[in-house]
Amino acid sequence: MKRIALIGYGSIGRSVVTAFREAGHDEAIVAILVRPQQIQALLDKGLPAVGSLDELLARQADVVAEVAGQEALAAYGPAVLEAGCDLLVISIGALGDPVLHERLTGAALKSGHRILLCSGAIGGTDAIAAMKVSGLERVTYRSRKPPSAWKATPAERILDLDNLAEPVVFYRGNARDAAVTYPKNANVAATVALVGLGFERTAVELVADPTVSGNLHEIEAEGRSGRISIQLEGRPSPENPKTSMLTALSVVRELMNLDATVAI
Repeated sequence: MKRIALIGYGSIGRSVVTAFREAGHDEAIVAILVRPQQIQALLDKGLPAVGSLDELLARQADVVAEVAGQEALAAYGPAVLEAGCDLLVISIGALGDPVLHERLTGAALKSGHRILLCSGAIGGTDAIAAMKVSGLERVTYRSRKPPSAWKATPAERILDLDNLAEPVVFYRGNARDAAVTYPKNANVAATVALVGLGFERTAVELVADPTVSGNLHEIEAEGRSGRISIQLEGRPSPENPKTSMLTALSVVRELMNLDATVAI
């Protein structure tokens, strides 16, 4: 199997390790980069913990999966690519920063290795990417959440979140501005943008909706080949309610597909 290293061991990292162990592929994970205070606990569990990027790279992984957040991607991503590893990214919202985007793509081009993007908390990205081939004309991503989910964001300055009686679209803009202003939605908005029309041409709407109980992702796309409309409500991860269960599962799928005889 491909040799896999992980940057981070939070809820997503734990899900990846559990999935590979259950599949009988423990040996595929050759390094897990964590904070120094976490190393011994992971070693006690028989996990290949390391405390520095140099130690991780010394394990000669074929692909390094970033599952630790945007700061970790910025800190380690370019060096991983320059060292000759493919880089699997879950914190896709970080690519809304044009400087980081250029650093990562530059490192990938220089080394001849790839940046692999997980679908994360949404679906339909394959269809959007396929539509782009023949001519994609319009893409809109809409995030619909209960009012309480928008607290501690700029939406509080616009709406009385405690007393909404009906859904309100409080933000309309492009994916880059949305990723900067509302970073909790950055990963999904960035994913839709990157598979389709780009950050500036991808429309984003953010909705405070008192009629829903969970977080809904809605995507609409139209082009020469047809039109799609997708609505997805993901269940929260039991490890971390702030993360969709589908996010971790998408990382597992991408990594297992690296060695699959039949991959979709």
